[in-house]
This record gives sequence, C-alpha cells and structure tokens, in this order.
Amino acid sequence: MAAPTPDDVQETYDEFTDMYVQVWDENLHVGYWDESSGETSVAEATERLTDELIARLHCAPGGRVLDVGCGIGKPAMRLAQALQVEVVGISISRPQVDRANAAAYAAGLADRVSFQHADAMALPFPDASFDAVWAMESLHHMPDRPRALREIARVLRPGGCLALADFVLHRPARGGRKAVVDAFREMGGVLSLTTIDEYEAELRQVGFEAVAATDVSEQTRPSMTKHAEAFRARREELAPYLGTEVLDQIITLNEQLGMTPEIGYVLVSAHRP
Repeated sequence: MAAPTPDDVQETYDEFTDMYVQVWDENLHVGYWDESSGETSVAEATERLTDELIARLHCAPGGRVLDVGCGIGKPAMRLAQALQVEVVGISISRPQVDRANAAAYAAGLADRVSFQHADAMALPFPDASFDAVWAMESLHHMPDRPRALREIARVLRPGGCLALADFVLHRPARGGRKAVVDAFREMGGVLSLTTIDEYEAELRQVGFEAVAATDVSEQTRPSMTKHAEAFRARREELAPYLGTEVLDQIITLNEQLGMTPEIGYVLVSAHRP
C-alpha cells in the first residue's frame, strides 16, 4: 500500500467533507458510547466526545484557544459556548475553513469564533499567543507530530493547557490485523500512530508537564461499526460518487476496525510550565 501524504489528506478533506457530513455528522470525529448510552444517536455520541474533551481543557472565561484541525467548526463553537472563550481554528482544507466561518456567522458567534487556512507544523501565530490549545482527532494526520507539538508549545502561553483526542496503537498488530492497521493508515490518512506511552513521551520531550491520558477505546470503538452501518445504509446513493469498489473497502475496513483491539483512542491533557 502507498503511504498517504499531507497533500492526500488535504485533498480528501477538500473533496469528501460534504459527503462525510451527510453520512456521519457535522462533528468529523468518532462518538463516545458506554453502558448508559442506550439508543444514543451518532450526533449525541459525537457531542459527548466533544464534551469529554472540553472537560479536560482548562481555560478561564475570556481566554483565547487555538483549535488545531477544526473541521467545519462545530466542536470549536461548542467549546466557545461551554467555556465562554474565544476560539481560532485552523485547517489545511480551505473548503472546511469557509464552511466553518459561515457556520460561526450563522450561529452568531463570528465575533469570537473564527477559522483560517494554516499548517499545524508551521503555525502563523506569535509565541505565547494562546491560553489553551485543542486538537480534536487531528494530530494523527501530521507526518511529523513532534514538530506539530513543538509548534503548539511555542504558541501556548506559560501555564497554558493542551487537550487532545486521537487514535493510538495499543500494541503491534500481526497477520490479518496488521493488514487492517495498514489499511487504516492508508485510507484514513493516518501519518502518525503510536502507543499512548510514546505519545506521552513526545509531549514531555517538547516541554509539556502534568501529562494525563485517559484510554477511551472501548467507548469509541462502536463508532467503527456505526460508520460501516451508515455507509452501507446509503450504499446505492454513494456508489456512483465513490465507486462500488472504494465504498465496499470503506465499509469492510470499518467493520474490521470495530474488531481490531490494536487500534485505540485516547483523551490527553497537558500543561506548559
């Protein structure tokens, strides 16, 4: 399989965001389900994951937060309202940025929630210009994640908080499961995938302290099966757009990911001293 590139990731988001929103949700991330979830919808589960990350971001009202990998802006707007903060979001996808800014304007939040086109590995902001940084399921797209983390540390003020949600690898996959992980890397634009311990080590190496990780793999894994169900339910509609071969690959991969414990998901908080 050919390894994806940052340009591939950008092209995917440029071309497929609108379709993905229709199939999944305006939150372009997995959902959070547990024993209490019952008949929780995808929209409710993705909002719950957003809230789980909000609970780990410490920022006083009126503070300034950077959203690294903002998608189309829904988590940033929820964050801004929950903590009463200003949020600046970035994405490598210009269509996502345009859609996010339109959504903030429509929600009456454009005075304190804005979005711009930028590269997380070369942030266009001065040193120490944010009180907190938030990265919702975006850092696995970085070809050099430590570089992105150094940039995040640079723009974060001393004492500032970082909260992130991301995929991790619990252990090396072998045999058929390795093929699933390799397909996840290729089809999901996954350029950085490590264990939780390695993720924490990267954070500490760039200067973060009080690193705390919560493994929520069991709560988020149902998202994979639900992705497969969502794409299968709209198979006839999506086939002319994606092609039957690609569509079937997406469905099969998500079914397999739902049964691949090597792939996990973590919520992390850390502070810059």
